[in-house]
Amino acid sequence: MRNGRKKIHVLTLGCPKNLVDSEILISRLKDNFKIVEKPEKAEIVIINTCGFIESAKQESIDKIFEAISLKEKGKVESVYVMGCLSERYKNELEKEIPEVDKFFGVEQFPEILNELRVDYKYELLGEREILTTGHFAYLKISEGCDNPCSFCAIPLIRGRHVSRPMEEIIKEAEKLAWKGVKELIIIAQDTTYYGLDIYGERKLAELLLKLSQIDGIEWIRLMYAFPSKFPEEVIDVIAQNPKICKYIDIPIQHISDKILKSMRRGITKRKTIELLEKIREKIPDVAIRTSLIVGYPGETEEEFEELLNFVNEFKFDRLGVFTYSQEEGTPAFELGNPVPSEEKERRMALIMKAQHDIIIEKNEKMIGRKLKVLIDKKEKNYYVGRTQWDAPEIDLEVLVEGKDLKVGEFYQVEIYDFFF
Repeated sequence: MRNGRKKIHVLTLGCPKNLVDSEILISRLKDNFKIVEKPEKAEIVIINTCGFIESAKQESIDKIFEAISLKEKGKVESVYVMGCLSERYKNELEKEIPEVDKFFGVEQFPEILNELRVDYKYELLGEREILTTGHFAYLKISEGCDNPCSFCAIPLIRGRHVSRPMEEIIKEAEKLAWKGVKELIIIAQDTTYYGLDIYGERKLAELLLKLSQIDGIEWIRLMYAFPSKFPEEVIDVIAQNPKICKYIDIPIQHISDKILKSMRRGITKRKTIELLEKIREKIPDVAIRTSLIVGYPGETEEEFEELLNFVNEFKFDRLGVFTYSQEEGTPAFELGNPVPSEEKERRMALIMKAQHDIIIEKNEKMIGRKLKVLIDKKEKNYYVGRTQWDAPEIDLEVLVEGKDLKVGEFYQVEIYDFFF
């Protein structure tokens, strides 16, 4: 390590896909710069932005101005902005925020490194500086999306779906296992589309099987599984392979046929229910996570009640809700934004209240069970872990009493109570 290296801070906003991009970038920077955790301690600040929905865009803008303030006070020399917001609004941002030294789009690693006078070495392809706890890591298997969802700006930002070659993914996963990663979290904009563009058929099931053969990997978790044209062989792989968590994240967004059609989801209510029921039938003890949107244009009280009733009937194991965000350039933009913000918030609160009651009911059934738990961290007098049914940061946690447990290790834990 050389002395006199400049200090650099990389701030990551948005989803795990952005986190992976930052990990790749930092792996290229660490030999030339000293990576610091706080922007006020840095000479150079890079902000990896999110531009998915209005709240995410606003957070990105706020962080940019915070960094600019540090620059104006002389605490920071340079501010660079990259990622989704920069990709989508580069021209506007350059005009509105000239204080930023330069804007870069998504995956413009060579351009960023060139600006910072760092050589872009192709032999380092797949190298990452793990920013999670170290025993779990996100594995991005593709970029972009081909689905025509009316509300989504991702194809505008990240382009068409591009699968990574399977051998490249396996090689990266082997490197992660060598570094001590025990849980791989499979991510993409649409994981179930994987392989169709480069192999002519969906290859997610085969990929999961090959990943499960890597020594050191004990859990594989599937996220962002698109429900339309779902490759059902994936269900069998999850059911039969002990390394693959009995967990699947499958965002349905809505259940009303009218709204699903307007959203261009490519699936009906009946087909959605058939798929969800088949997953539960074939994978005993599975946890299904979903995401919903309320307040979409045309969602009347009738369509909302249909969605709320379905949530109460199906009883998802994990669930998140977003209020509709009108995004420029998307097909739904022309529909306007007729549902008032207060009404969107009311609908979201009702869904979350219903889910809260469902989780209480499900957690009561957990009392007395002994479960395999992965310890993520230690806090004061207890350890914090997760079951196979819980993804980091978005799902439930298990608080474990004990002495001399090791972070990153698995333990059998008996559940004796729960709280929120």
